[in-house]
Amino acid sequence: MQRFSSPKHFFEMSAKLIPWFAVSALLLGVYGFYMGLFVAPTDYQQGESYRIIFVHVPAAWMSLFIYVVMAISAAIGLIWQIRLADTIAAASAPIGAWFTFLALVTGSLWGKPMWGTYWVWDARLTSELILLFLYFGYMALQSAIEDQRTADKASGLLAIVGVVNIPIIHYSVEWWNTLHQGATVAKFDKPSMHIDMLIPLLVLAVAAKLFYATMVLVRARNEVLYRDRNRRWVRELIEKL
Repeated sequence: MQRFSSPKHFFEMSAKLIPWFAVSALLLGVYGFYMGLFVAPTDYQQGESYRIIFVHVPAAWMSLFIYVVMAISAAIGLIWQIRLADTIAAASAPIGAWFTFLALVTGSLWGKPMWGTYWVWDARLTSELILLFLYFGYMALQSAIEDQRTADKASGLLAIVGVVNIPIIHYSVEWWNTLHQGATVAKFDKPSMHIDMLIPLLVLAVAAKLFYATMVLVRARNEVLYRDRNRRWVRELIEKL
């Protein structure tokens, strides 16, 4: 456990994983977008405008997934004092914020033809906007506090407390009367989507996760180098370059 949580071991191991994740994300992304944009049939109610879901839905899923990863990593850092966990949490926050922003923008673009307006204070949209502010709050605490360990503790506590928003986002369409479309993909017992639409959507969801894995490793490697810049293994690495 100590070896796998070592920043030096992580730096070496991540260099081998990044190309695999990146290539896989690219191939699945190209295939998913081709199938979703050009092969999937036109929706009989929404027409061609429904195709924005192939960006919106994976982005929305990732906004929740990354926050959970960030909160779990922050909890591990707080409880077991594993520095690498704090690094993963810090590296995940900007990526999660971008996915959340993308979900909000694409949702607004979809909402205009469906609802007649770009934005309504709908339960799902409002709770997703709160999630974006939670990401911003985490990053703000990381930047505002000079002592890194104190910054990790403060931002980690915010991330853990903010987890309460995740089930609110997920179940908002069931708990409240909302304009947002209800569950369609998760109903595997009786899916509401045509299989030709569902497959590329799921492929793109996997591609998004692989993209996140690629980016979080790249960002975490840079974060590790910065945090350990005064340690011997980093100085030795610089000398080899």
